[in-house]
Amino acid sequence: MNIRNAHAAEIDRLARIWYDGWQDAHAQILPAELARLRTFESFGERLRAALDQVRVAELSDETVGFCMVHGDELYQLFVTAAARGSGVAAALVADAEARLAEAGVATAWLACAIGNERAARFYEKCGWQRTGTVVNPLDTPAGVFRLEVWRYEKRLVG
Repeated sequence: MNIRNAHAAEIDRLARIWYDGWQDAHAQILPAELARLRTFESFGERLRAALDQVRVAELSDETVGFCMVHGDELYQLFVTAAARGSGVAAALVADAEARLAEAGVATAWLACAIGNERAARFYEKCGWQRTGTVVNPLDTPAGVFRLEVWRYEKRLVG
């Protein structure tokens, strides 16, 4: 497995991973209004805007997942369905945690969609603790969408 910085030339591949993963994990449990705003194009735009914060995972020279950090947040984590259970997600989380700690973040956080039990179990297995629910302001093409999510935290330094 190889984890590296993302490149602009692979935005479409990463957007496909994100879109497909979002449809699989979120489309059925989140408001339909939000699902309509989460288009393939919107994922590409978000990736372009944050490319310097995106790391990708490769297996056998194929990009199979990515992770994005934003400030003190493990902001996005998606892997292909075929790569689930392979250790890719755990490696991406460990990479994100190392980047956050290196940036001086003592306690990192992430938002998990309420009802996404698979992701919740995974984060807990990686040592993250659910601290409650919060309203997360999500940027969308139509403006801010306020969504209640589970908040997870992990102490990284100290």
